[in-house]
Amino acid sequence: MADQVDYRRNSEIPGLVLSEGRFSSFRFDRHFHLDYHIGLITDGVQRQGIHGESVLLTPGTIQLMPPGEMHDGFSAGDASYTLKTFRVSAELLSGVTEALVGQDRFAAMGGAVLQDAQLSAQLALLHRALGEGGDPLMIESQWLVLLARLFSQARMLKPQFVPGTLTSVQWQRVRDYCNAHLCDKITLEALAALCGLERFQFLKLFKRTVGMTPHAWLVRLRLERACVLLSRTRWELTRVAQEVGFYDQSHFNRAFKQAFGVAPSRY
Repeated sequence: MADQVDYRRNSEIPGLVLSEGRFSSFRFDRHFHLDYHIGLITDGVQRQGIHGESVLLTPGTIQLMPPGEMHDGFSAGDASYTLKTFRVSAELLSGVTEALVGQDRFAAMGGAVLQDAQLSAQLALLHRALGEGGDPLMIESQWLVLLARLFSQARMLKPQFVPGTLTSVQWQRVRDYCNAHLCDKITLEALAALCGLERFQFLKLFKRTVGMTPHAWLVRLRLERACVLLSRTRWELTRVAQEVGFYDQSHFNRAFKQAFGVAPSRY
């Protein structure tokens, strides 16, 4: 198979560039980056020269690479390997660390290599969702939650403890906003701003208040509203889906069947 690589961006997260490559003969010569890299080896083995040593990066490996770190990379043998990378700008990472710990910690973010198959798989799924442009609330939430786990596990930062729950006023604001904007894209930043909270704080307080993530709760709200429309109108399924915020008909069908056991056409 010929070497290939693809680069993508997600409009919801400025400052993030995604790359996915399948490499066999291609060699990364000694180099460095100006942004922060989070790399995943999902198949095969990469040999990397770093800090005067030669290391093998295998499936399940997560590598955190700070700006300016000199390294190279190539296939460890005759077989190819797959590398997925999150290229995070200084501005974006500063915003992430501020949301997680309450202050900009970009300068303190170093390098590390972790072997965690489960976290690597979850990051790979996030990488795919970011590349495909999925639901912004789900993507933003997963982005923060997984980076909190990653940086905490690497002992680079300790996400702030967020006590308590949403107040009744905050919870009412969220419900009113979601009901009024159900057919629109609803972002984590917008919901957090309604409550006067940072995004990570909002995620923690919402889950503790409701018992569901904001994304899971919003999906259920949309499906419940779809049931009402299917019962009271003769609208086409595509119109019902769009009215409640599903702009992908297959996604609507899958979510509806998973929630109610039947396709919306049989409800």
